[in-house]
Amino acid sequence: MTVTHDRRLTPATERVALDRLRGVIDRPAYTAGRPARVTVPIADLCRAPAGARDRQVNFGADLTVIDENEGWAFVEAALDGYCGWIRAAHLGDADAPITHRVSAPATHIYSAPNLKTPETLSLSLGARLSISGRDGAFAQLVQGGWIPAQHITDLPAKDPAAVAEQLIGTPYLWGGNSRWGIDCSGLMQAALAACAVACPGDSDMQEAAFAPIEGEIRRNDLLFWPGHVAMALDGDRMIHATAFAMAVIIEPIKAAIARIDASGQGPFRGARRPELVTKGSFP
Repeated sequence: MTVTHDRRLTPATERVALDRLRGVIDRPAYTAGRPARVTVPIADLCRAPAGARDRQVNFGADLTVIDENEGWAFVEAALDGYCGWIRAAHLGDADAPITHRVSAPATHIYSAPNLKTPETLSLSLGARLSISGRDGAFAQLVQGGWIPAQHITDLPAKDPAAVAEQLIGTPYLWGGNSRWGIDCSGLMQAALAACAVACPGDSDMQEAAFAPIEGEIRRNDLLFWPGHVAMALDGDRMIHATAFAMAVIIEPIKAAIARIDASGQGPFRGARRPELVTKGSFP
């Protein structure tokens, strides 16, 4: 019998696979992989070297490098196990311990602990940081630069819907995972990850990961359509990143169900409820 593996969650190329797949899939070689960390504000995770974007990974994301090919690295993301190709130049060492995350929708890294000095980098919600010290209202990064201390946290948020609301107006971007552009499943993952709740990267995975509910929809429930997901703000309203508006918007749930059904992109598949219990490490 042929076993089909989801390429998005299979840490293997045609040449090499992670050691844990020995006996599961056949490859010419196996590897323990090597740790790496994203060093650019946002990086595409692609289906093939220079290929189509599946998702994105933020600054400070930890990855395992499995294979390399002409300036590209095939990696597995620690956050959700998503696999794909990323430019090797966007990776660095993963030596310094992560201490904080960006908790603002977006922020800047400055060349000195002074808001009038030039910014050197812009970061999005969820970026992971190694902080080495403080100077007044600024925190210093291990690799250099200063970030406003009020824009970072070492504690998870409590309310995913409130996190999602921070991103209202963010442009819609297929496969996007940042303030610069985000899609429906990226918004759900960003909101839940900020609360240290594990969440897969794509909407079909999210639908499979969480338990269906019966009865009334309540805040933080996830609402599903074929290829689309939103988050309930209450029993009447939802927030989602939608190509309909090309942005993150709040919309009445009943109106969205009717609109999406009328467009032929339905039907509404129901609601699922993430367990809002902090799991795993944070930040």
